[in-house]
Amino acid sequence: MSTPGRDSMKYTDNLFNRTRDTRTPVRPDPILSRPPPAQPVNSAPPAAPVPVPAPSNDPAVAAGPPAPSRLIVGPNIKLRGVEIDDCDTLVVEGRVEATMVSREIQIAETGAFSGKVDVDVAEIRGAFQGEMTARRKLVIHASGRVNGKIRYGKVQVQEGGEMSGDVGAISADAVVRVA
Repeated sequence: MSTPGRDSMKYTDNLFNRTRDTRTPVRPDPILSRPPPAQPVNSAPPAAPVPVPAPSNDPAVAAGPPAPSRLIVGPNIKLRGVEIDDCDTLVVEGRVEATMVSREIQIAETGAFSGKVDVDVAEIRGAFQGEMTARRKLVIHASGRVNGKIRYGKVQVQEGGEMSGDVGAISADAVVRVA
């Protein structure tokens, strides 16, 4: 239907009264559209295929060595009443009340641990309260506070670090790795 004084819509017009695209089409760049150069012909016989070992059905072998397990308790996190086992490294940035038998504990300046710990290495920048056995090494940084029954293989306390309670070294015969 046509209104007086107006042109009717033609098939070349679109709904929004835009004209068709009148730009010239872009031609592909002849340098970019060239086929890759031919590979040189090698007169030497092809190398023997490298044997690939058959895939193992054992998932432990197929996955390779396991990645170290690491548990991070972030700032403002409170973890209570748990037992932590088989953790390679526990990083405490919040608060933890637990029993732990693992390889290493790291308590950040903002972190606090309360409970019982049996580890190879303990690195304390925050607060520890409870019973700790660091079979190999206990490191207390300047901001670290350790209180309770503490046993260690070797100890390093930086100036400003504090250690109090029942503190003693583990004898050389008693340093046995708990698996």
